[in-house]
Amino acid sequence: MGEMTVVQPSRHNSQFSQSGRPTSPRHRRWWRPRLKVRLHGGDGEIGGNCVELRSGKDIVILDIGRPLTAPRNAVVPLPPIRGLETGRNPHLHGVVISHGHQDHWGLIPQVHRNVPRFIGKPTAQILRVAEFWGTGIDLHETGHLEHLVPLSLGPFTVTPYLIDHSAFDAYALLVECRGERVFYTGDFRAHGRKSRLVERLISDPPADIDYLICEGTHVSASVDTGAADEDDARSANEIVSCASEDEVEDQLTELLTDADGLVVVLCSPQNIDRIVSVYRACLRSDRDMAVDLYGSQVLAAAGQETIPIPSAQWPRVLTYVTGVQRRRVRRASAFDMTRTARAHRIFPEQLMTRERPLVLAGSFSSEISALLAMPEVKISAVVWSMWEGYLSEPSGQRLASLLESHGVPLVHAHTSGHAGLADLSRLITAMQPTRLIPIHTEHPDLLHQLGTS
Repeated sequence: MGEMTVVQPSRHNSQFSQSGRPTSPRHRRWWRPRLKVRLHGGDGEIGGNCVELRSGKDIVILDIGRPLTAPRNAVVPLPPIRGLETGRNPHLHGVVISHGHQDHWGLIPQVHRNVPRFIGKPTAQILRVAEFWGTGIDLHETGHLEHLVPLSLGPFTVTPYLIDHSAFDAYALLVECRGERVFYTGDFRAHGRKSRLVERLISDPPADIDYLICEGTHVSASVDTGAADEDDARSANEIVSCASEDEVEDQLTELLTDADGLVVVLCSPQNIDRIVSVYRACLRSDRDMAVDLYGSQVLAAAGQETIPIPSAQWPRVLTYVTGVQRRRVRRASAFDMTRTARAHRIFPEQLMTRERPLVLAGSFSSEISALLAMPEVKISAVVWSMWEGYLSEPSGQRLASLLESHGVPLVHAHTSGHAGLADLSRLITAMQPTRLIPIHTEHPDLLHQLGTS
């Protein structure tokens, strides 16, 4: 394609980024409606992704996320796209959701049920079981995304690319329409348990990309500073590369080997890569793992034989039902949930009496105070295996103070779900798009600089 040309997407939602006059033979069908790209969310911000692709009257939407900055109970209006709210636009061919994080699907409850919606099947199943716990939804999806299986939506052809991310079953999306091609990265990284998928994409990318809509979460102001050296740049929050999920596993293994009591790993059960890392560290340190009730349901909903779930096939994986979860089940009379878990359930009085020491992994933040109050339970360490920014919130500060008052160390073991600068640069270079459109970043101008370099 020759030298890559980059244009900045508009910082105003009322403007479109449009392709210019065609110059190459493959673009000479220029009497057809030109593809337009509009960012309704994720433009100059992290999260809240929503991309409108329009060709003539035909529209497809990639993600419809709730902004991370929106207050919990605030009503966020839908993007001004005809038919989203009413379902009465035959040219609105659907909403395609890249993965199961709320900043990519959080506005879908406001979208009319007549609007087709598409998502990966494991993600849909996970979100359905998470609905009971207040972190999911039944999407009533029209169809499912599958790796490299094209999906026809009016004049648009959407080809999903399974990608490496902290959300299970995440996809990048290639969209083709009337001779033009858009590649949307969604959220991705290249240091998790599916990094080979990103390496394959970089080594054999789709050709002739007109628009690359690329996430840039870790692009920071330090990209453009006159930093004296690399360490100065990194201290300004520029994440050149990230610790791998394998390195998190190694860190956990060392901690679990040295600990002599119960260890609690606080992580999102929907971060299945992390649950697998904890399980592998348990095997290496001769421990058993117990997940919370919500976590056990998420693992089962993923529907993969290689994922450890509390079952006869995985005898070293158990279920521990927290007090908060017991009360929610009781209020909803959802006793089938606990009956299903009975065969592989462990109770508080068993935490310290098993042949192998235990690790609790998942949503256990609310259970820490109860565990500390049990005289027979000795907690050797609590591992914070999520974004550290949550510890600055009031609940995180209360947890840290509680652990400090009991002399329990709070250890950090985590890696990001987003690509570092080196991997962003490799992907952009491999794609060689005609236009680069940053998304999911507070510094879109600097992602352009990364692309041109």
